[in-house]
Amino acid sequence: MKITIIGTGKVGGALTKRWVDAGHDILLGVRNLNNAKARELVTYNRRKIKIMSPSEAAEEGEVIIVATPAHAAIDVAESLGEHRDKVIIDATNAIYKKPDPFPHAAAALSEICKCRHVVKCFNITGFENMENPQYGEVTVDMFVAGDSEKGKSIATILADDAGFEDCFDFGGNDKIELLEQFAKVWINLAVMQGYGRDIAFKLIMREDYKEEEEI
Repeated sequence: MKITIIGTGKVGGALTKRWVDAGHDILLGVRNLNNAKARELVTYNRRKIKIMSPSEAAEEGEVIIVATPAHAAIDVAESLGEHRDKVIIDATNAIYKKPDPFPHAAAALSEICKCRHVVKCFNITGFENMENPQYGEVTVDMFVAGDSEKGKSIATILADDAGFEDCFDFGGNDKIELLEQFAKVWINLAVMQGYGRDIAFKLIMREDYKEEEEI
C-alpha cells in the first residue's frame, strides 16, 4: 500500500519505519523538500520512502495519515486538497489546543478535504509504543473511531501491520473526542503521575480466559 504521512515528528517517524518494515511504500508530505527530519527518515529505506509536497503525496497515496499538532489541521487540510473518497486517518490530539473553530483535526479534515472517510487512530499512546508495541509476551492494542467503515477497515489493517494485536472499534464520529480523552489518560499516567512512557493499554476480555481454561 502507498501510505502518505503528513508529519515527520516522533509519531510519524515511528509509523513510517513500522510500515516500511511491513512492506508498504511511504510518501512523506512536507512543505520544505529539504526538511531535515524527512531526509533522515529516507535513509531508513531509500527505496521505500519518498519526499513529496503535501498535495502530491496526498494525490499519490492510497491512505493519508495526519500526525502533526492538532491545531495545524486547517493548514494541513488546505495543503492536501479535496479527497472525497480517500481514507484519511487523524493521529492527532486536540487536547490542549484545538484547530478552531473545529473541535478536533478529524472534523477539519473532513470538512476542508470534503472527505467521507476520516477516522481517528494512532493517537492514544506515545511513539515508543508505536516503535515497539511488545511487552514481553503481551502485545498492546489500538483503537479507532469514526463513522466510515472503509476508514476503520484500513486503520485496522495498518494497526496490525504496525504490530498492534487488535484495533478495537471505539464508536462513530461522536466518540472521537472521547478517544482523545483516552489519550489524555495515557499522558496523565505516563507524565503527570510519573509512571513513565513505557506503559500501554491492553483490552482484556473474560471470554479469552474462559477459552484458555476449557483447553
